Amino acid sequence: MTENLQNTLSAIDAANAHDPDTSEGTPAAQLYGERMSAELQLLYPDAPDVLQIAARGQHIERWMLPRSDFPMDRTGYLTWRKEQGRRHGARVAEIMTANGYAQPDADQAAAMLRKEAIKRDPLTQSLEDVACFTFIRWYLGPFAGTQDPEKLDRIVAKTARKMSSEARARALQEFEMPASLAAHFQN
Repeated sequence: MTENLQNTLSAIDAANAHDPDTSEGTPAAQLYGERMSAELQLLYPDAPDVLQIAARGQHIERWMLPRSDFPMDRTGYLTWRKEQGRRHGARVAEIMTANGYAQPDADQAAAMLRKEAIKRDPLTQSLEDVACFTFIRWYLGPFAGTQDPEKLDRIVAKTARKMSSEARARALQEFEMPASLAAHFQN
């Protein structure tokens, strides 16, 4: 790992260490970043720096823009997510340039975090696959208990649609899930 990469990941972790949600014993944004990096290592062990950084910074300082600041409807949710992506991209790009990365690399990471070109850009799609695997492995189980079955089915279907066909196939191999949910991952 290069010094630039190590310093950038450390700066992201330091920013995320301020997350007040420590319900799992570690600041939530920092834990999420670590989980994203672990999934990235499993899925794409030879990932370039820009993908490693985007994965670690996926939810950088997420708590600073609470969901409750937006209307509690679908439009409010989508607006919040878009603004989070913009903020995450800008913050990660700032950290990258402060740690020696060229502006084009920082711009690429920012675009990936804004979810630009999913399904068209291989690195952005890889980031989305990692995010989906992180959700399935770490967050789907606890989340499922809070949702009615119909809504959960829609959420899992949307998650599967965001993934590449290769990632969907791998998810079927790695995760045990009811047949009704597994059907969404079949190509």
